[in-house]
This record gives sequence, C-alpha cells and structure tokens, in this order.
Amino acid sequence: MKTRSKIIIIVASLLLILTFFFPIWYIDLEAPQYPEGIGLEIWLSKITGQNPNDLDNINGLNHYIGMKRIEPNAIPELTIMPFVIIFMIVFGLVSGILGKRSLVYIWIVLFVVMAAVGLYDFYLWGYDYGHDLDPNAAIKVPGMAYQPPLIGSKMLLNFNAISMPHIGSWILVLTVVLAAVALYLDKKNKTFEVSNA
Repeated sequence: MKTRSKIIIIVASLLLILTFFFPIWYIDLEAPQYPEGIGLEIWLSKITGQNPNDLDNINGLNHYIGMKRIEPNAIPELTIMPFVIIFMIVFGLVSGILGKRSLVYIWIVLFVVMAAVGLYDFYLWGYDYGHDLDPNAAIKVPGMAYQPPLIGSKMLLNFNAISMPHIGSWILVLTVVLAAVALYLDKKNKTFEVSNA
C-alpha cells in the first residue's frame, strides 16, 4: 500500500480510542411523568443513566413490572468489549504499518462480524429483560412484554422507548469507511500506475 493509504488506516485505528470516551448506544424513555426525559447510555464497559439517577429510577420502574434489575457489573459483555476494541486497534495499526491490503480486508470483515454479533447479543439481552418477568410483580399485563426495540422506537405501556446508536457506534462506522477509502485510493493509485507504465 502507498503511504497515504497506510496513514489513513493508522488514523482510522487510532480513532477507535475515542470509543472509550463516548457511549455506543442509548435508550430513551419518553413519558408524560418524565418531561425532562429518562434513559440509559451503553458504553464499552458500563451502563449509565442519561441523568444521575436514571439507572436507579429505571430499575425502580422495572421492579413494578417484574423486570430484572440492570446491574452493569453482572453483564460480561461490558468486561469483554474493551479488550475487543483494543484488539481491533492493534490489528488496524499492524495492518496500516505493514501496508497489507489482505489484512485491511480481514479488519473490515472483523468489524462486520463484530457488529452483527453485537447487535444479536443486544437483541438477546433486551429479549431476556423484556420477557423473563417476575410472576409476582405488582403490575401484570397479560401478554405484555417489555423488550425495547433493537433500533427505532416502540411503545411500552405509556413509555415510548427509543433505541439508537450513539457517538461510539458512529466512530466505528467512520473507522470502517476510512478503511474502505484507504483500499479504494490504493487500488486507484495502482490502476493509474499500470495505465501509465
């Protein structure tokens, strides 16, 4: 690969460091009783409320309908994800420094696999929380499940649950786009060199 493409790959790799400083997903809960809004932010290594007491308030609401408490320390993915991202940073840096197109293709495929596995795992997490309800809950609505949408919005009783990617996810997308741009520019440059040989 040419130097320009190598630099783009290295910059794209280093961009991933920012995912440690921004949430990757958010879930907003809109309801008349919470005009200021309430919600969760999902980070690589933690889940926090959008406001200081949101996580406690949501756990309190969940208690009434029989949902399990959201305990970030009990979610193994939050321990694994930082190491996955560190691996992707190192893989990207090695790919960029060596300038191997094949490694960059593998890097992009790994991102796609990581995204697919992550979304499927998130769906299973939401399904478990939304369906595995305490039969002794104070509020029981026959046939009602409280699984938040994977992406988009959904009414859950009088709450509009909105689940969307946050800044961390867009950083991941930008990284893949930059990797693809680096490959395109490198290929274009080689084609130009061959045609002018």
